[in-house]
Amino acid sequence: MRILYLDCFSGISGDMTLAALVDAGADQAYIEEELQKLNLDPYTLQWKRVVKCGISSLKLDVILDPGNPPSHHRHYADIVRMIEAAALDSQVTALALAIFEKIAIAEAKIHQVPVETVHFHEVGAVDSIVDVVGAALAIHSLRPDRIIASPVPLGSGTVRCDHGLYPVPAPATLEMMKGLPVSRSNHAFELTTPTGAGIIAGLVDQFSSSLPSMRVEAVGYGAGTRDLPGQPNVLRVIAGTADSRLILEPVQAFQPQPHEHGHAHDHHHEHRHGHEHHHGLEHGHDHHHEHGHHEHGHHEHGHHAHDHARHDNGNGHKHPHASDEGRQISANHHPHERSQSQCGEPKH
Repeated sequence: MRILYLDCFSGISGDMTLAALVDAGADQAYIEEELQKLNLDPYTLQWKRVVKCGISSLKLDVILDPGNPPSHHRHYADIVRMIEAAALDSQVTALALAIFEKIAIAEAKIHQVPVETVHFHEVGAVDSIVDVVGAALAIHSLRPDRIIASPVPLGSGTVRCDHGLYPVPAPATLEMMKGLPVSRSNHAFELTTPTGAGIIAGLVDQFSSSLPSMRVEAVGYGAGTRDLPGQPNVLRVIAGTADSRLILEPVQAFQPQPHEHGHAHDHHHEHRHGHEHHHGLEHGHDHHHEHGHHEHGHHEHGHHAHDHARHDNGNGHKHPHASDEGRQISANHHPHERSQSQCGEPKH
């Protein structure tokens, strides 16, 4: 069984996730080539090595073409159509849509608008789309059978967004993390952005405060934009294999929406989230997640107008995410600390 562990000790955002996955071995050339299938305004991906509190990590920035600035906003429904029309692998499409659905549903609830009408500032929309679809491509490339995460620190303080001064965690971020394990943070910054929360809510099968029993094969570090005092602002991704199923105790019962990661792995793991993801190679998630983007204060992709899957594993998981019967978390979870700033990216 292939395992992907997201160690979110400093929070999580979309750009940090994509960078960490590539640093852990996801195929960068494949990701960049597939992203060209999306009908987006001109942009360039800038990858560079940086050092965060002594840890060498990969930093990703989505650079828009200054000669062709975005001229409009995209609604959630437009983003769904764009992804579905891109002719990506069906599992990649399902993973990306699962994340966006989580975000959109949360944003719609917070702003009291129909899900289909949730829209994003174009600058944020471009990098959010790249981050989300890129992360889906990276996961597909790594072909995990199960995705596990640590409890997630959300941050604290306030962040300025298009709607004004918002508390951290941003409302949409907190909405997506309902029922999932979060941890305390000593930093007055946004550590987890809406996009990062969408990734956690839409794709993670289980939670564990410590590294699960596994044979470690690769480790990747994805850097955030800001520097945190006395702590590396990075997301650590650990990829490896395990010979037996992990037994984690349920965190809470949800009423998940079935997804199917269909990675065509040959592993039939059963994620115990109450979901049954098959993150194996073919994630065909039919995750019906909720999307809606924000920006990472961590990483500042310019989402919020504020301050802020590939392998051949072939497992087909069906996770009833977000409201599954119960995601699982190992008994000892501790608080991690991270920081990012974001406000809901969508503008209504």
